[in-house]
Amino acid sequence: MIELLLVSTLIIAIGMAFLCVKLIFRKNGSFSSQHIHDSEAMKERGIHCVMDQDREMRAKSRFAVNER
Repeated sequence: MIELLLVSTLIIAIGMAFLCVKLIFRKNGSFSSQHIHDSEAMKERGIHCVMDQDREMRAKSRFAVNER
């Protein structure tokens, strides 16, 4: 049982180290944004965040409700 716990902890630690390589070894390193509105490929296709698309569609409707 303890061996399984140690192996699991080691695997998680190695995974975290691989995730942090960019943060550790680069000056001012950071993770890139994963949001749809920050992706150039999505911008080219006209795809936005679902909240933005919903807001746009509601604004175009003559029955649209004023949002705060």
